[in-house]
Amino acid sequence: MDVLVCYDVATDDAPGRRRLRRVANVCVSFGQRVQKSVFECSVNDMQLEKMRARLLDCIEQKTDSLRIYRLIEPREQHVETYGLDTYVDLEKPLVL
Repeated sequence: MDVLVCYDVATDDAPGRRRLRRVANVCVSFGQRVQKSVFECSVNDMQLEKMRARLLDCIEQKTDSLRIYRLIEPREQHVETYGLDTYVDLEKPLVL
């Protein structure tokens, strides 16, 4: 399943900046960045649970925000992109 992960981490202090890096690192390990605080991830149910648990361990629920949206498949029919598009379909062959 494809999911969209969006977050807003309070970075007013050093611990907030560390949380921001940890959240981004978790997201990178499950998907790809499509905007500064937005990732598209292709995961199965077990990976989604693991990702969610790791993200919830990173954030401070009183000051940070985390949203996970399930995208309707097929992705290409339901996601519109304008301007710079950094998405790479990892299921298709990659030509260098």
